[in-house]
Amino acid sequence: MNHPPLGRLGRIIYVCAPRALLLPVLASALLAQPQPAGPKPPVVAPAAAPALKPMGTVLFIGNSFLFGSGSAVRFHRAHTVTDLNGGGVGGVPAVFKTFATQAGLDFNVSLETVGGSGLDLHLAQKIHLIGRAWDRVVMQSQSLLNTAQPGNPDLLIRSAKQLAELLHSKNPAVDIRLISTWSRADQVYPAKGHWHGQPIGQMAKDVRAAYDQAAASTPVIRGVIPVGEAWNRAMATGVADPNPYDGVAFGQVDLWAHDQWHASAHGYYLEALVIFGDLTGLDPRSLGKDERSALELGLSPAQKTALQQVAFDELMAQNPKRKLDSFTPVSLGKNG
Repeated sequence: MNHPPLGRLGRIIYVCAPRALLLPVLASALLAQPQPAGPKPPVVAPAAAPALKPMGTVLFIGNSFLFGSGSAVRFHRAHTVTDLNGGGVGGVPAVFKTFATQAGLDFNVSLETVGGSGLDLHLAQKIHLIGRAWDRVVMQSQSLLNTAQPGNPDLLIRSAKQLAELLHSKNPAVDIRLISTWSRADQVYPAKGHWHGQPIGQMAKDVRAAYDQAAASTPVIRGVIPVGEAWNRAMATGVADPNPYDGVAFGQVDLWAHDQWHASAHGYYLEALVIFGDLTGLDPRSLGKDERSALELGLSPAQKTALQQVAFDELMAQNPKRKLDSFTPVSLGKNG
């Protein structure tokens, strides 16, 4: 029998050790010897990021209802958008940006937001930031329409017209839309509220009527995004609890933040879904249960898909003839 070369230690063991012990000792000696290097495993290059379709610029103008006051949305993914005021805000625009990226769309997103402001403030103080050519502009005014005269639409109508015409003068092809906001629980349930004693959905309906008047004031405003009515739908269908003052029912979400005024992460998420579907013409349900922003903001898979369905249903209710296209979401990866 021929044996492989054992080296000096192996020869000594082979000669001196009892044969009964030889095989295990010999095996150990062989294993201890250096083994020839095998072929190196192939280097696998990281997967290339999927190509996104360039979509131009979109500017969001508004206040705390856009920058996400009262929730984790405020600084969510701030690195993905440009805060023209330098406050490091991500807000609803950053959630929209994340949706768009997952849909394969590359929007250059900017925001200019000031807490408590109406469009009149942006006209008076922020034209040096916003008064230039944009491809799309989405804007929203003070939640009461007029802080001095709650429910009075005159200031909104006048300011929206002036601001829209200014933006149109910078780019005649600009797509300008208004966001109609939600009912504030603090204005409905407490006795001091302007809409006290009325159904929770009435404030959103009144606000929408005001925005419709503002859109009708100038042909350069393309339309109104029905965020407040999507909130109404979420409550009417049992997805969201309509009264945060008496507790939140099991299995329902609270759309309001702790102050019953601003939105919770769920409320802002619904806002972003409606804006996304309206602005892109894509079906928000396609984002699915693995949608990234909702995962990072702490929404459950069931909550994500329920709110996506609400957004879709409201957009279709606004325009039954409109087709919202489905898509396969792009994975953002672990560092996306």
